[in-house]
Amino acid sequence: MISDRKLEHLEICKNYDVEHHRTTGFEDIELVHESLPEVDFDKIDTSINLFGKKLDSPLIISAITGGHPASKEINSNLALAAENTNIAMGVGSQRAGISNQELVNTYTIVRDKAPNTFIMGNIGAPQVEYAQDAINMLNTDALAIHLNPLQEIIQPEGDINAEGFIDSIKEICSITDIPIIAKETGAGISRKDAQILEKIGIDAIDIQGVGGTSWAAVETYRADDPHLGNLFWDWGIPTAVSTVGVLESTNIPVISSGGIRNGLDAAKAISLGATCVGMALPFLKHAYLGHDYIERKINLFNRELKTAMFLVGASSIKELQQKRLIITGKTREILTEMEIDTKKFARRI
Repeated sequence: MISDRKLEHLEICKNYDVEHHRTTGFEDIELVHESLPEVDFDKIDTSINLFGKKLDSPLIISAITGGHPASKEINSNLALAAENTNIAMGVGSQRAGISNQELVNTYTIVRDKAPNTFIMGNIGAPQVEYAQDAINMLNTDALAIHLNPLQEIIQPEGDINAEGFIDSIKEICSITDIPIIAKETGAGISRKDAQILEKIGIDAIDIQGVGGTSWAAVETYRADDPHLGNLFWDWGIPTAVSTVGVLESTNIPVISSGGIRNGLDAAKAISLGATCVGMALPFLKHAYLGHDYIERKINLFNRELKTAMFLVGASSIKELQQKRLIITGKTREILTEMEIDTKKFARRI
């Protein structure tokens, strides 16, 4: 059953090592320190405008859960924290709630607790028939379409027929009237795929690259034979590389996610050009402790971000997106092979 699988995923993510052994690549990104920042820390503005809605921080609680009774309390705590700090939040795949009315409240609790929050719904690429139900369920501000071929191929009961995804996504974009976001689930998005997604109507791309949770790893714990999961544990595109590649190839907002763990990581991603960043696993581990713990995590993140902004002389997120940075190491090697000019970031004034 889908509901049982949702619970297994939660328990595995909470209790086991499910993160990539490879890094995000953000360790190769160096922001340039300014000894004369000429900004007042207390006046630094971390707010952003996401599809017409003003948020106090570029941080998003990425899709985590829904679809099992145990997830109701988690979503309640996450939603309260998002509402109290005015940040965006995504929910897990809504298929379980659409298929089983008894599980709807594990999702609707989010809108109940967060009536003013920017909420992102969530369906799979081939689930055209679920799109409007998912939107109506939460009165969502945007709808995410998750892309998870790696998870499906490792998952014991995974759907390994990916034919027709492009046409399905295009249809979802055409029949809905809210922003549609394409999101990976831990393997990153290539330049080619990003261009296709923009062309068929996607309004934003959520990177979710290598460096954070590996869904191959999660499914390895569920598989009878762990061989494939172990072999492909680290498969995918590092978050920093995917972020730059997608930004270089499209003209739509990019959410940089996958291994973002603090405000400094976020500052680097935003300086590369991302509109905002997403985190999931760190919030899941706090969600069991109550919304107060999550809010503390969010407030700490915001202070870390503001500190980085202060040290590079950025008084707003828009200014941070234009600050100089230097790309080194393996990340530069990969981007150079992709024929992306990494020196232009260092040449910013």
